[in-house]
Amino acid sequence: MILKNSFLVIGMLLILFGSAACRRQTFQNPLPVAFGDPFVLKASDGKFYMYGTGGIQDGFRACVSSDLVHWEELGRVYQGNTADSWCVANFWAPEVYEIQGKYYMLFSADWRENPTNETENFRIGVAVADKPFGPFTDLMNRPVFDPGYPIIDANLWFEDGRIYLYYSRCCYKHPVQSEIADWAKAQGWYNEIEESWVYGVELKPDFSGIINEPVLLLRPPVSINDKQAEWESRSVTSHEVNRRWTEGSFIFKNKNTYYMMYSANYFGGKNYAVGYAISENPLGPFIKAANNPVLQKNTDSGGIVSGTGHNMVFSTGGKMYCVYHGRTEKTGDERVVFIDPMEILPGNKLLVYGPDTEPQTIIIK
Repeated sequence: MILKNSFLVIGMLLILFGSAACRRQTFQNPLPVAFGDPFVLKASDGKFYMYGTGGIQDGFRACVSSDLVHWEELGRVYQGNTADSWCVANFWAPEVYEIQGKYYMLFSADWRENPTNETENFRIGVAVADKPFGPFTDLMNRPVFDPGYPIIDANLWFEDGRIYLYYSRCCYKHPVQSEIADWAKAQGWYNEIEESWVYGVELKPDFSGIINEPVLLLRPPVSINDKQAEWESRSVTSHEVNRRWTEGSFIFKNKNTYYMMYSANYFGGKNYAVGYAISENPLGPFIKAANNPVLQKNTDSGGIVSGTGHNMVFSTGGKMYCVYHGRTEKTGDERVVFIDPMEILPGNKLLVYGPDTEPQTIIIK
């Protein structure tokens, strides 16, 4: 009897500890967090920290959660535009990485050095902190590097002791010839179409610069008959703006395949959407997927969500999740955060099950 009771107690303890280790939470999109370009980090303290664009002047704020459902506002974690900082305005798209007990924030901002008075003078910088909630301070009083054109949306990949940096060259002063551009000019809408392109490059381990030259990885289609042209050109074909974007890239690896998710169309409009491309190497070549876009507005089918984009990916409870921003009829122009499940099917087919605004569950582990 004593032995039987002992097994009963052990079983109950395993259930209790198992419940503590894995928690099933119910939530509903959008989350009560107003961020553009959201990024979630699970820190070594076991908590989830979310960083993003907006809600604070000249810098970044953060939120924290223990369950990905209830979020506490932490306020400012980085202050830019100081008398001695390299960056002065337009603080966008922070991503935070934990490396050997330190926290490194990659972000975009306008560079103070601007002798030709460029309207868009974005570069990528790095700030560091001892805690995930900051305060973050600039690692260097300059951008990571200067490619000679404005860049945004830094994303990192770590493999075999190397660090790879991915970024988007801005549309600014980057007119590109294409059949879409010719079509738009024939309509009498635009004389030229500017484009943003995604590049990758190896980063020095101390973040002080790059190794070798950046490699072009993704760009909008040149041919109007390209399968990707319709969804990646909606900002132009809807007569919204004379730009085609390829930005907000996020790379991850599943088995032996690299997946690069990216956003296209105007980030401030309803047509912002997400696609992906795959490669056998971190610096490409990348091939865009036939089932793009994998995330887009649902207002055409009776939903309330538009402007879905600039995503990242994390895993918990054995499942993959896509974090992104979007807009609803209620939030208007304010960007809010969504989390939806995603998976990789045979044949390297990526699916995002969103935007979903019905109650759903998430397992925290």
